[in-house]
Amino acid sequence: MDSTNIGYLVQLAFIVGAALFVLGLHLMNSPATARSGNRLSATGMVIAVLAEVLLVAENGVQPINWVIIVVGLVVGGGVGLRLARTVAMTSMPQLVSLFNAVGGGAAALLALNDFVALNGQRVLAGGAPGLDGWRTFFILADVLIGSITFTGSLIASAKLMGLIRGRPILIPGGRIITWATIVVGLSVSIVLILAGAGAVTYDSGVLSILLAIGLACALIFGITMVLPIGGADMPVVISLLNAFTGTAVSMAGFVVGNVMLVVAGALVGASGAILTRLMANAMNRSIANIIVGGFGAGEGSQTELSGVGGTVREVSVDDAAIQLAYASKVIIVPGYGLAVAQAQHGVRELASLLEARGIEVSYAIHPVAGRMPGHMNVLLAEANVPYPQLREMEEVNPEFERTDVALVVGANDVTNPSARADRSSPIYGMPILDVDRAKSIIVVKRSMGRGYAGIDNPLYANPKTGMFFADAKKGLQDLVTAVKAL
Repeated sequence: MDSTNIGYLVQLAFIVGAALFVLGLHLMNSPATARSGNRLSATGMVIAVLAEVLLVAENGVQPINWVIIVVGLVVGGGVGLRLARTVAMTSMPQLVSLFNAVGGGAAALLALNDFVALNGQRVLAGGAPGLDGWRTFFILADVLIGSITFTGSLIASAKLMGLIRGRPILIPGGRIITWATIVVGLSVSIVLILAGAGAVTYDSGVLSILLAIGLACALIFGITMVLPIGGADMPVVISLLNAFTGTAVSMAGFVVGNVMLVVAGALVGASGAILTRLMANAMNRSIANIIVGGFGAGEGSQTELSGVGGTVREVSVDDAAIQLAYASKVIIVPGYGLAVAQAQHGVRELASLLEARGIEVSYAIHPVAGRMPGHMNVLLAEANVPYPQLREMEEVNPEFERTDVALVVGANDVTNPSARADRSSPIYGMPILDVDRAKSIIVVKRSMGRGYAGIDNPLYANPKTGMFFADAKKGLQDLVTAVKAL
């Protein structure tokens, strides 16, 4: 097969792969077809990789480079498969952040390699043919966005892992540093773009130094951007960094002239940006406000039962079981505590038991419950909870007033009434689940510790609230046993 036919075959493969990406993303709109969408997207990626390998082989590659390609595919694919198969649901946000970091870093390295190769030939000097202003723009956009994503995602992952405290970390002079990196990074980028367009001429070594300065500014900005953001905002941050990753990959596609990278990156970037916007709206905050600073001061260590400023009523497992078993309507509110305890199967068993007694059961899902976008949806889907029972915040809030029992499992900040009533609260204005409007409330928690936003929850002192202190998994198992005994 001659090179022309191979080129056509590769371009056809890229088109097929891009079509599979789009179709796969469409199928991911529904949990019923999400798995098929994932498989279609994965198939598109396999086709794209094989097509790229065929193109590389046609252009001729030294044996040592083949070794690097094969080792990279085997090691990277093996590690990715291992992580995906063994990661716990509680660690999924950390894994997503690490994948964001890898994607952004890889895209930045690709652009750096392209710049160094061309700069080494002194093509950039004087704007000679081979690297024009537009190509320089895409290289710089790729390097800057990819580098911001790399360090920002690593910091986000470290916060989620507990390696760095979840509360906002304020660096002395941090805002000055952040603004300085923005100004310097943009200035360096403008100079490099002008050089690429031939408007100014610099020595090849000077251009490399300028790029290194821009790279350093982006890496520092990624750190200073995420460190001051508190845990309550982390789902939005992860979504935003995911959009950055997609944008960096798309820029990399323009740099190397690969339509598959452009399409795949654009899909990830656009979907991540839309999701980020929707989540920010759900929290009644702007994206800029989230980046400037997060809610509260992170996780607290409060253990006193009177820490919420009122009397807290504790209930036994039998009391809680009686309330649930003789209710007509129950709404379950899952939170991060449910994920930590791996209690999704227990809550599903309890719900099935209540349904068998003729009780209407549904789940209230807050947009930012957990540590990543859609965390609760994925968690409950793993336990085969029927998707129609998952109710979004706007849909379920009017139902709380008609609910006999609201069962809160590990959710804190997203049920805090301070967001509605206390103007001094750092979460004031954030839409919450109106759990306090239910006729009776049962909260399953290990202790009176604060949520990720680091503030007290007056819900626990509400006269209608009964605190069932237990690990979520064991507590739900005890509830199942108690309900069965009635």
